Amino acid sequence: MQPSPHQVRKVRALFGALLTSLVTLAALLTAASPSHADTTICEEFGSTTIQGRYVVQNNRWGTSATQCISVTNSGFRIVQADGSVPTNGAPKSYPSVFNGCHYTNCSPGTNLPARLNTIASAPSSISYSYVSGAVYDAAYDIWLDPTPRTDGVNRTEIMIWLNRVGSVQPVGSQVGSATVAGRQWQVWSGNNGTNDVLSFVAPSAIDSWNFDVMDFVRQAVSRGLAQDNWYLTSIQAGFEPWQNGAGLAVTSFSSTVNLGSTPGGPGGPAACKVAYGTSVWQGGFTADVTVTNTGSSPVNGWKLAFTLPAGQRITSAWSADVSPSSGAVTAGNLAYNASIAPGGQASFGFQGSYGGSFVKPTAFSLNGTSCSTA
Repeated sequence: MQPSPHQVRKVRALFGALLTSLVTLAALLTAASPSHADTTICEEFGSTTIQGRYVVQNNRWGTSATQCISVTNSGFRIVQADGSVPTNGAPKSYPSVFNGCHYTNCSPGTNLPARLNTIASAPSSISYSYVSGAVYDAAYDIWLDPTPRTDGVNRTEIMIWLNRVGSVQPVGSQVGSATVAGRQWQVWSGNNGTNDVLSFVAPSAIDSWNFDVMDFVRQAVSRGLAQDNWYLTSIQAGFEPWQNGAGLAVTSFSSTVNLGSTPGGPGGPAACKVAYGTSVWQGGFTADVTVTNTGSSPVNGWKLAFTLPAGQRITSAWSADVSPSSGAVTAGNLAYNASIAPGGQASFGFQGSYGGSFVKPTAFSLNGTSCSTA
């Protein structure tokens, strides 16, 4: 049976009304779910979250000129960077992405602040996109403080400069060089009037990298700029522009802080002991170092930090990677001796030269925790 013209018109009307409702509902849903890729922040200290775990901040503090960042799900890009400041002073801003707490703004689900001697590892990764025609550095900012503070300025700032363009330099002066996390760095140290700053400057640009933040934290501890019972409060990555900066981008960032058993828990006695035996002759010496795990948990991967007295320099080493050759030194395990069972030991040694009177190092820390000496 064929439908009547009236029935056909009725069906068409109902279908048209249903289609209009569906289009309206789709428009409402689209309006209610904006994409992070369309988020642009121009407010001086404006911020947003990405991936439900990191904060991206504009953080314009050194100039009144406009700066805007476009936030993506994996990082951000500077889309406007007006104004400039003298290159012999502080930068004009630090747009960045971070894990942790910055001036009471804490990233979702973070376990920071965390006491240093409770952190087993803090793996992080970064990918940068650079541009020409700007003066800037691309840097990590790692903050340490004696208290678990989430506001204000921390006591010690570690900066890792993965790139710098133009006549800019870190706070203070260069105090030497060091191999940290498998790379060579210029080391700078100083104070900006509010906090100590320890900077590691790459000799050439690094576009992307995976590393353990704790390798740099241990450098601060071994240099007397932090202590094992201090707190890591935030891990940040971004740019410090002095002139221009539009187009600079963090294309990806990750940061994890793994808490777990480390030798000598928070507030407890040192769970490691170091025996430092030497054979000394005029102008030279050898050192045989034995590390004992006095704790109840195995140590899987170890780094022993200590400071060689002035005038001493390492010329060769065995059973460990030891660097740099003088000053604040870190000895790391090789593949075959990475694990130290409870009550077990790991040994390594090195040969060196010295001037003046020979003395031994006075303090050692294993994976960031102080050790007793035999």
